[in-house]
Amino acid sequence: MRNFRDIEIWNLSRGLVKEIYFLLKIMPDEEKYGLTSQIKRSVISIPSNIAEGCAK
Repeated sequence: MRNFRDIEIWNLSRGLVKEIYFLLKIMPDEEKYGLTSQIKRSVISIPSNIAEGCAK
């Protein structure tokens, strides 16, 4: 069985998470509170779903 940490797209998706979190830090305050939590949840679901799919 292949480990999800060996899959290139999983590693790339972790980089995406880091980039999005950085962008959220510089987002204007009036935009932050409504969108930040939703964006964080959606971006973190990418590597999570890859890992979950690899386990099945």
